[in-house]
Amino acid sequence: MTNMINRWEIQSLGLEKLMLASVPLPVLKAGDVLVKVEAVSLNYRDGEVAQNGMGVPLTFPFTPASDMAGTIVAVGEGVTRFAVGERVISICITGWVDGAPLSWAVAPTQGGPIPGMLAEYVATPAEWCVRSPKSLTPAQASTLPIAALTAWMALIELGHVHAGQTVVVQGTGGVSLFAVQLAAACGATVIVTSSSDEKIERAIKLGATHGINRSRVPEWQSAVLELTDGRGADHILEMAGGDNVRRSLEAVVNGGRISVIGLLESDKFTAPILALLGSRASITGISVGPRRALEDLVRMIDLHLIKPVIDHTYSFAEVPQAFAHLNRGAFGKVVIEVSRS
Repeated sequence: MTNMINRWEIQSLGLEKLMLASVPLPVLKAGDVLVKVEAVSLNYRDGEVAQNGMGVPLTFPFTPASDMAGTIVAVGEGVTRFAVGERVISICITGWVDGAPLSWAVAPTQGGPIPGMLAEYVATPAEWCVRSPKSLTPAQASTLPIAALTAWMALIELGHVHAGQTVVVQGTGGVSLFAVQLAAACGATVIVTSSSDEKIERAIKLGATHGINRSRVPEWQSAVLELTDGRGADHILEMAGGDNVRRSLEAVVNGGRISVIGLLESDKFTAPILALLGSRASITGISVGPRRALEDLVRMIDLHLIKPVIDHTYSFAEVPQAFAHLNRGAFGKVVIEVSRS
């Protein structure tokens, strides 16, 4: 094993400042595992943290990206959770094992403020990893820690989605497509909204039942009501923010659930209070989930053989191009292949 490794980092805020640096192999401390990183997937948050900090205090040089899959090549003193040779994926919120959510001050996130995964090797506490699904490649497994777990928390863990219910999924990014696959696996009817007919067709092949082109039907909630015979949807994944939350509120069934996940249109939202009171809907903020839930998700992935949707895979030398793709928008996930096992 080499004493020097390659790692992407920024010396100050700005994606244009990404540079590939040669740094010493991480030092393995007690409780740590040394992971040979094989793949890293990008999330919207990763780009925002590198570009403007996203309100997170960073220490420079800073390495972006929280989600990785790799193989353990060494274990530190006291590690019993894993052995050398096991395949693992990272968790995002480091101290949240189970139970009630913890504040980010108590349980900081990887990929900001904790340094991220865009390196050939990372040393990380064993408690911050879970075993990778046996049915997925490293590239596929790297997409789970944020996007898949967020969809899982919204629909399965907190939403208890089941057969006979209707789920509205907004957009075709990573979280949205995992939501389509998970909801369909539970027997729910899935309605996808998108501005692209081509993307709607692809989402239907993944398990969605209906699609609404929001470019042609900007007040898409009317189409949801028509598709549900006026009843509305049991679950809505709200990805846009702003005035779109009003549409979600009008599309949800009485007593239904709106999971606020994205802020693609605005980091604020507006909704009529009387309509909220009348609908008796629950509006819940979703921000990833605990380690135990990720382990549950891994078991479902293997049981149902769900395959993550990867729009494009880039090489480790093409990290700036991968972030540019992320900013343009992707159908599913953007992945960086760091090394091969």
